[in-house]
Amino acid sequence: MESRFRQAVIASGVVSPSQWDYCLRLLRHRIVTGGMACSQDQEDLLLKEILVEQGAITEYQAAQLLEGRHKLNLGPYIITDSIGQGGMGHVFKGVHQVMGRVCAVKVLPLQKATEEAREGFIREIRLQAKLDCEYLVRAYDAGQDGRIHYLVTEYVPGMDLRRLVKTQGPLSQARAAKIIMQAALGLDYAHQKGMVHRDVKPGNILVTPEGAAKVSDVGLASFTANLVDDPRAGKIVGTADYLSPEQIRTPLDVGPASDVYSLGCTLYYAVCGKVPFPGGDTATKMRRHLEETPMHPRRFSAWLQDEFVDIIAEMMEKDVSKRTQTCAEVATRLEPWANQESGFVSYPALVRSPWAAPPPPADDLPSMGAEEKEASKDHSLPSQDSGLSQSGSRRVTGSPPGLDQGVEESRATNRFVSSPGIAIALTAAVIIPPTLVVGAILGYLIALRS
Repeated sequence: MESRFRQAVIASGVVSPSQWDYCLRLLRHRIVTGGMACSQDQEDLLLKEILVEQGAITEYQAAQLLEGRHKLNLGPYIITDSIGQGGMGHVFKGVHQVMGRVCAVKVLPLQKATEEAREGFIREIRLQAKLDCEYLVRAYDAGQDGRIHYLVTEYVPGMDLRRLVKTQGPLSQARAAKIIMQAALGLDYAHQKGMVHRDVKPGNILVTPEGAAKVSDVGLASFTANLVDDPRAGKIVGTADYLSPEQIRTPLDVGPASDVYSLGCTLYYAVCGKVPFPGGDTATKMRRHLEETPMHPRRFSAWLQDEFVDIIAEMMEKDVSKRTQTCAEVATRLEPWANQESGFVSYPALVRSPWAAPPPPADDLPSMGAEEKEASKDHSLPSQDSGLSQSGSRRVTGSPPGLDQGVEESRATNRFVSSPGIAIALTAAVIIPPTLVVGAILGYLIALRS
């Protein structure tokens, strides 16, 4: 009787009869010439190695087949690897059986597979399919396999910006400028087509080894992101670390400027290695986007130039009327720095996770739509009442009159908090105008101690 592994290989259909026959003959030859006495399990492991060595199956497929899983396809797409978790659930690498085109297959979470969600999903896919821009991940196909709905997109080698920063640390001005400039060009193209992303973040910007950036999931935010019921404004779509203030206040009425704010938060993360408001729960992060000022970027990356910090600050203006209005303007302002980047991106060798990659989804599997959490970095919105708290504290926007020390500083300096001690002193000075001098002295003393 055939072993479970051999039965799975035959049932999967991924190995052609000629490949299978050749690999079996090669297995017998190695056993005989090696003088080995193998158990069935040992033979299966040797056969697995031969199949991988001959290119008949991938390492991912081999792991699934050893577990007896033989369904390695979604519709006409053969699943060859697991790419990771994304907003749509799990993302797989696949190859079209007829065309041979390598692509990414994104699975729609089962809890999103209601009739209403499916209709909206198809509508958004049709809109995205009309987008043809080198800075956007192109949508190729969408389909259904049993109860599983999936989206097929362009496969982009490399890694997303979040992972790039986590593995290599904060990026240089030139490197960050090139990536964000290209993302801005892609978003501007989508905006001109009447689409707003609503979930711009490092995890949705893919960077190739050649340094090209592409924005993914355009138009899919309402399906890929979790929603928060805010009794004041309805549904909030997005990721807490990168939400614009208007997404929190009036989430049903946002425009291109909202993507500009989120892209500014993404640029902040790229050069600082930290989100603008680290720590805290979702409600706290949303309150801080509404009311507080992030730490000055030079606190984390002292080499940043004033003009570059200005760009970040103006993209992250809380008042939409004062914010950089379009992604086209963002791209234009970043272009001088982007031109200094060589273009080639060196990636470190990635170590395969010790955890087994999940199998391709099947009808009897639980939902795979949980948003990947970023371990105190990328906090996705939970699907329950946000409990958004109100706060009466005043926002610290800059140095009050009377603290000028005669040094001409960048305009952006007044849009970021340079240190906790100074932030406390400035708050006291704003709230108690008659004591500005005392506030200045207090700020100086606290800054020395911090």
